[in-house]
Amino acid sequence: MPSCTFIGHKDAPKEIEPILESTLSALITNENVTEFFVGTQGNFDFLAQKVLRNLKQEFPNINYTIVLAYLSENHNYDYRFTLFPDELENTPRRFAIDRRNKWMVKTCDYLVCFVRHNFSNAHKYKDYAENKNKKIINLH
Repeated sequence: MPSCTFIGHKDAPKEIEPILESTLSALITNENVTEFFVGTQGNFDFLAQKVLRNLKQEFPNINYTIVLAYLSENHNYDYRFTLFPDELENTPRRFAIDRRNKWMVKTCDYLVCFVRHNFSNAHKYKDYAENKNKKIINLH
């Protein structure tokens, strides 16, 4: 089954939520995407989580997983919907987000992103996805 992940700026505006929702609906209906992996840093990730939670009611066959960069005692996630990739277990905290994001890109078929400028980490992962021949949808 095709899968999708997300990369975007921490300050992504709430106004992109309807575009994100229609994009994900189209991926589900037209491309049979049923697996979604989403991170935990910044507004774009939180918008993606919110949209996926809502879409799950309309499309009960989809699954979304929150991919953790590191284990922390201070989180509000239901462990049933989280994943901590094995290769991150011994990763130093300062490299964990980078390695988690690369893992998500390698794992997915589609990347939905919100990248406005080319001097950001979000742009770095978009380029990484392009180099891995992933299908990329930039909402900006």
